[in-house]
Amino acid sequence: MTATARRDRLRDLHREGTFVIPNPFDRGSARLLAAMGFAALATTSAGLANSRGRADMSITRDVLVDHVTDLAAGTELPLHVDAQRCFADGPDGVAETVGLLADAGAAGVSIEDWNPGADRIEPFDVAVARVAAAATSAGEHGLVLTARCENLLHGVDDLDDTTARLVAYRDAGAEVVYAPGLVDLDAIGTVVTEVGVPVNVLLLPGGPTVADLAGAGVRRVSLGSNLSNAAYGAVAAAAQTVLASGGLGATTPSVPADVAARAFTAE
Repeated sequence: MTATARRDRLRDLHREGTFVIPNPFDRGSARLLAAMGFAALATTSAGLANSRGRADMSITRDVLVDHVTDLAAGTELPLHVDAQRCFADGPDGVAETVGLLADAGAAGVSIEDWNPGADRIEPFDVAVARVAAAATSAGEHGLVLTARCENLLHGVDDLDDTTARLVAYRDAGAEVVYAPGLVDLDAIGTVVTEVGVPVNVLLLPGGPTVADLAGAGVRRVSLGSNLSNAAYGAVAAAAQTVLASGGLGATTPSVPADVAARAFTAE
């Protein structure tokens, strides 16, 4: 598909119903997920950082752009990009980052309101202005913009503030909104009703299922860093078994042969 077709397809997926958008962390995992039949993919900032031996929020914009270029070339699926806070303090820098990711092959991009340098959620007006700058640039490139409220990931358990921010981000031009950490179905239903645009919810262990979230009106379900954590966890578990016993366990995970044949082809 062309870049335009991928962007149109990602936008259409939000209109057609509830879909799962898994988060690969390298080209191999992207191709694996594509071979399994998912309709779109999304990057994960933590998964990317961990794949480089780094902690989340510690990679550079250049590293992300190269990563997006690689993943976008690895499959024909639409690719949504976790751009953190767009690697910029001012609106011009935000817009520039969105443009660079579009050039790299992104079909969508997100911007969040957590400022790790200041160790706080951005002030309301600042956050809205940053979303507006991202929305303008996303619109110029045809990208689907997702605006994220990071309250719940940083100890701000205030549904009214979270909802107010998501509504303001919608009004600033975001097509999709996202509050990572929402697990209560009543709260999720409130957000869905109040914002009136597609809502993304992070699938969490022990939390609502995809069917539960679809019933609450959620349109997009992402996996965040869960697949990356599972992959590295499997590596650590298998290696620990070798250290402890000198052999591999009979239940060591592996990729099914038919999926591997579709995912890992000669190019």
